[in-house]
Amino acid sequence: MKRSVLTRYRVMAYVTAVMLLVLCTCMVFKYGFDTGEDLTLVVSQIHGVLYIIYLVFAFDLGSKARWPFGKLLWVLVAGTIPTAAFFVERKVTREVEPLVSGAEPAPAQV
Repeated sequence: MKRSVLTRYRVMAYVTAVMLLVLCTCMVFKYGFDTGEDLTLVVSQIHGVLYIIYLVFAFDLGSKARWPFGKLLWVLVAGTIPTAAFFVERKVTREVEPLVSGAEPAPAQV
């Protein structure tokens, strides 16, 4: 497995998690203080697009790492639970890192 597969997943996990926290904050202001309705709409749409990209990258990583369906589902759902993506990303990185390290190409011999 290439390192870029893991890197793409990690970047999108963090971006998705941060945007979900921003969205939750916007929702508190929208429903708790009756302000920021337009901002909440924009942030929710941005998070939705980023979450779709996260799903693609997580599915790609899971299929290359040959995860069972339950684990893959948990990683995919982690982008919808505030702060879960941070913890799941760390665990996934620890588990997938040996697969990436073993796949590094050998240096060319002349």
